[in-house]
Formats: sequence, structure tokens, C-alpha cells
Amino acid sequence: MKSVGLLTIVRSLLFVLWMYGSMVIVGIAVIWFLVMPRSWSRAAFRFWLALVFGGLKVICGQSYEVRGRENLPEGGALIASRHESMLETQAFWQILDDPAIILKKELAWLPFFGWFAIKLGNIVVDRGAAAKAMRKMLRDARSRAEDGRQILIFPEGTRMEPGQFTELKPGVAGLYSAMNVPCVPVALDTGDYWAGRGIVRRPGRAVIQFLEPIAPGLSRDVFMETLQSRIEHGTRELRANRL
Repeated sequence: MKSVGLLTIVRSLLFVLWMYGSMVIVGIAVIWFLVMPRSWSRAAFRFWLALVFGGLKVICGQSYEVRGRENLPEGGALIASRHESMLETQAFWQILDDPAIILKKELAWLPFFGWFAIKLGNIVVDRGAAAKAMRKMLRDARSRAEDGRQILIFPEGTRMEPGQFTELKPGVAGLYSAMNVPCVPVALDTGDYWAGRGIVRRPGRAVIQFLEPIAPGLSRDVFMETLQSRIEHGTRELRANRL
């Protein structure tokens, strides 16, 4: 565990106030967008994200870079990303044209953020509903992919500590089989800069890297093994090359 200086804690607190304060202010100002076309909410959400990441850079000295954009196919695709912090959850809305992110139901309850997440056509999953939730997720994902949107899932199911890995959840295999589109693994090192839990935001430049796509049509076991291997290897390689 890296030690955290007082200045970093103060800057992190200021950023948290900036992020949630701007969310409330922008949310109140544009709440009526929720009854307008989805494109209005999309523009408002991107405006708020510009404030968030602008504040992150100015207040905390933190930013992110994207690598491997050439690995993103045109049209519908399944994006399976390593998950270490809230940074990537927000950043993908800046990186991808019009993603549909698979979110746990608890996030949909959040004022402003949750309301706009639903309006933007993200896919909300009730993990306690088991088979019923899986069927709904597959239906929603196929519908979004047919519209040319990219479906984003965090197959680990929760935020992981840097250097920690776990077996991927089976939902990603169901999506891969049902959608019949390429799956793009994503490696990242965001947890070194934006704590997965707590308020700490360290200065530096995180990396979000799109890896070689996995073609559709593989068996479930081969797909899961390939995806797990690429995410873990890519994530370890990012950190090894930085040291």
C-alpha cells in the first residue's frame, strides 16, 4: 500500500467536492433534458464529464491516455474491460462514441447520475435476480448492438485492487454468444491513480488500452480463457513497462 501525503488527501477532497458539486449543479440545470431526445442528455453528460476530468487534471494532476484505438471495430461490439476505479466508468463515455454500459442496479438509484444513466440507454442489471436478470441483459444488449452501439461490461463484476485478479463472471460469455460480434478486451492501470475505494486521487497519467479483439464464434471455455489471459497479461504488462 502506497503512503498518501497530506497534500494528496486535501487535493483529493477538493476534487470530490468538485465532482459531486458539479454533478448536482449541472443535473439541476438540465434535469428537464430527461424528457427531451436522448441526444440532449448525451450532450449534457459529456459536458459534465469535461468538467470532471478538467477538474481532475487541475486539482489532482491526474489524467488518462488511451492506447489501441485501432483495435476498436466499427459498429456494434462487446467491450470487456478490467475494472479498478470509477475513472474508467466515466472515461468510456468520453472514449467511445455511444456506449451502453452494463451497470449494477444500485447505481441507477443515484440522483442525477442514475437518472441520466437510464436516459442514455445504459443497461441496468439486478444481480440478485439471477436468470431473469441475465435474460433481460441479453435482450437489452442485442437491441443496443443492433443500433450500432458498443456494449461495455466489467466482467470481473467489481473493482479490483491493482495487481489483484479474479475469475471472470459468466455474464460476459452469455453476451459474447448472444451478440455474435467481436469482443475487445481492455487492460488498464487506473487503480494506481484513482483509488477503487475511498477518495484518494494521485497525480499521474493512467492508461486505458484496447487489446486485440477476440473474433466471434469461439466455444464458451476457449473464449473465457482467452479473455481472462489477455486482460491479465495486458494489465500486468502496463505496470511492468511503467516501472
